[in-house]
Amino acid sequence: MTGIWPLGWAAIVFAAAGALTVLLSIRLVGLGDTLADRTGWGEAFFGAVFFGLVTSLSGIVMTGVSAAAGQPELAYSNAVGGIAVQTLAIVAADLTYRRVNLEHAAASGQNLLFGTLLIVLLSAALLGSFSPEVTVLGLHPVSLVMVALYLGGLRLIQAQEEPMWRAVPTRETRADHPAEQDEFGSRTAGSLGLEFAGIAALVVVGGWAVARAAESLVVATGLNAGFVGGVFMGLVNALPETVAAIAAVRRGALTLAVAAVIGGNCLDALNLVVGDVAFGGGSLYHAAGTDQLFLTTAALLMTAVLLGGLLVRQRRGWWRLGFDGILLAAIYVSAVLALAF
Repeated sequence: MTGIWPLGWAAIVFAAAGALTVLLSIRLVGLGDTLADRTGWGEAFFGAVFFGLVTSLSGIVMTGVSAAAGQPELAYSNAVGGIAVQTLAIVAADLTYRRVNLEHAAASGQNLLFGTLLIVLLSAALLGSFSPEVTVLGLHPVSLVMVALYLGGLRLIQAQEEPMWRAVPTRETRADHPAEQDEFGSRTAGSLGLEFAGIAALVVVGGWAVARAAESLVVATGLNAGFVGGVFMGLVNALPETVAAIAAVRRGALTLAVAAVIGGNCLDALNLVVGDVAFGGGSLYHAAGTDQLFLTTAALLMTAVLLGGLLVRQRRGWWRLGFDGILLAAIYVSAVLALAF
């Protein structure tokens, strides 16, 4: 199980882990929506932190396993490539919501702040790559800075009881209100939390399997590690957020749909910290090559475009997408083509 797997076996594991992720993510949406109501934390904060954590666990494991196996470029590409693909989950969810653009209906100050936090984290990672290659106990100082920025950002966002910015309500706005009917009414919050944790454990196993399969694909096919990590691993990494966002939209939890993606992206940025800890060859940020820095910049650009869409709140655009949805798809396709060729 720890060696390089045959190509056929690696492909099967990739597909099986992806299918399992889809099934688990659909179940997570119902649990997450209910727990957000019962805890009183709301869809935006619960979705971005706890829901985002569970959907990001597979990516965290992928990055850690790849870095520990001496594949730093694969580990780095998985983290930032996952962010790029996951941002497209907003586009996929928007296509399933027919009434109006999702970015208009799910307006939330907290989602905007989480998007800002993501830009801060990715910028810090880029600064780390261009800073002096210094490590303390094998860890680059920017890893500690990123953790501090994330925790400080969470505290700032949660403490905003009276925000200075509010989304103007319109006829199409779907505010975050507790559901009138609790689909898990006969179960306690504790049992729901245990099931939530159990699904998280399965997601971890899936992430380990994908990481091992990806390493085998790189060795067996000779494909570029940046391409495999950023595209193939990134796609599997993004499956939980994509499926969860679509499922959340279908059940009317629009704020949760957006929060799961943006919050998951923030935690995926911290995957770089996990990779830096696991990588025994020095700083993960300095092991990043041109492809990895290119992917990080693409993820930054896509996040800025998404924030613009959340601020403009365009009601309708082309093909039921706003300007941001069109731009996000174009940026991602361009980035993949640039990596491939």
